[in-house]
Amino acid sequence: MPEISKNAAPLLEGEGKVPLTVVRPDGSVRGGILLLHQSHAFSAAMLQFMEALAEERWIVVAPDLHHRDSDTDTSELFGESLYADADATLEWITSGGIASDTVGVIGFDDAGAAALFVAAGRPVGAVVSVSSPGITRPLRSSLPPLVDVVRSLRAPWLGLYGVDDPKTPPADIESLRDAAGESDAPTLVVSYEGLAHRPDEPPVEHASADPDTDPQEAAIVDARRRIFDWFDSHLR
Repeated sequence: MPEISKNAAPLLEGEGKVPLTVVRPDGSVRGGILLLHQSHAFSAAMLQFMEALAEERWIVVAPDLHHRDSDTDTSELFGESLYADADATLEWITSGGIASDTVGVIGFDDAGAAALFVAAGRPVGAVVSVSSPGITRPLRSSLPPLVDVVRSLRAPWLGLYGVDDPKTPPADIESLRDAAGESDAPTLVVSYEGLAHRPDEPPVEHASADPDTDPQEAAIVDARRRIFDWFDSHLR
């Protein structure tokens, strides 16, 4: 059974450390997953998802992006502090003997965009973004839109979206899909009907929650399968 623990990674420039939540496999480790999240705490569903990744023999490491100021607005987390925390976490992962090309990055919502920024500028093996906004209009004036970021990607990227998400309109998703096709790296953008494509959300709780008959449950199962397959295929 995977083990959940707390640790800390020294910041590479300046003083201090970034707190880490680490989910370690029970057995040999074949690579690492840097998980970026914008919440102050992990939901039970998110922890379950992290444990499921660890059961595939990935060590999952999530830095606390709020450690400088717990009251910091989310939009302020994705500047230089993001790269400092990501660099420290990546160094912590690779210092354990894990090669950088077997380290993946995953993020959800705004942190899904952050995962793209990190993957565009750091040597990682693969990246996954779930419901990441800022596609054609950037999240902040100092950031590029995602349609520009994906064109310069060096790591294989998987993007998962729900067509009913007001933050990511279907037209924007289509623009992102077109831009991703211009990248030299393998990319895939998948759209799901509705919003039930989130492996970090609780499962559907009703009598028909069967992936063979329930489209919402089927979307969640398919999204998780794609994430696992993406890392399995590209982190080698």
